[in-house]
Amino acid sequence: MTGVIVSIINGLLLGAIYGLAAIGLTLIFGVMKVINLAHGAMIALGMFALYLLVSWLGINPYLAVPVVGVGGFLMGFCIYWIAVHRVIGRAELMSLLATFAVSMIIVGVGTVLWSTSPYNVQVDMPGLSIGRYTIPGNHIVAAVVAILVAVALYLFLYYTRLGKAIRAVASNRQASELMGIPSTRVLAIAFGIGIGIAAVAGSLIATLFPFTILSGASYELKSFVVTVLGGLGNPAGALLGGLLLGLIEGSVSPFVSVSWTPVIEFSLFVVILILFPAGLFRVGRGR
Repeated sequence: MTGVIVSIINGLLLGAIYGLAAIGLTLIFGVMKVINLAHGAMIALGMFALYLLVSWLGINPYLAVPVVGVGGFLMGFCIYWIAVHRVIGRAELMSLLATFAVSMIIVGVGTVLWSTSPYNVQVDMPGLSIGRYTIPGNHIVAAVVAILVAVALYLFLYYTRLGKAIRAVASNRQASELMGIPSTRVLAIAFGIGIGIAAVAGSLIATLFPFTILSGASYELKSFVVTVLGGLGNPAGALLGGLLLGLIEGSVSPFVSVSWTPVIEFSLFVVILILFPAGLFRVGRGR
């Protein structure tokens, strides 16, 4: 029984990181109705950015996480103007193809630079012992950082002038422009924030597991599941959806083979789409 409890706790800790990764995806969709297929590539890029900062400059991994976030924001801001700005408001397929092309470029360049061999970031931190089992300390710290970032984003969106402008543009772009809000600039900033959060999630994942330039794909798929659980365009719901997904993973892993976990997750994905197409934690748009 202790092993099951520890597995559930580990699942919840990972779920907080899944939720953070999904927040970046759902924020971009909620503001500009763009499904970002470069999400997984940016998560992988966040992993390698942390690795380079730690291995080349000797920065503490957790002190390097904000640097990765700022770099992700700047890259997302540039990607918006280069690849996304011209397809906003057009057919959904155009934004899908644009972000997919960005993903392929990032993965291609990453493969040339780092091949597909696994890398890892060494983090030495004492864990929490429960009976014969130990919850790794780096899992606890990564989950706490993920929750703090999610809370900071919530406070930013609801209690700052720029955050309120982002919510206004998400609710009604034309009306916000009539109120003097520069919607195009706000969209670029929102896209940068979404990419920055994805990069932060990737850097936290890099402190937990080995990774390759292709690792972001699996977390992108989990982000889509979490986004559907939490409701499209609902960052708070994304965090709750991530915790729910982590709870499910932690609950079933002691009883079934790890290879069955994706089957269970995507079966849940289909069921939620059928029964709750607006998500389990959907809130009113623009609130």
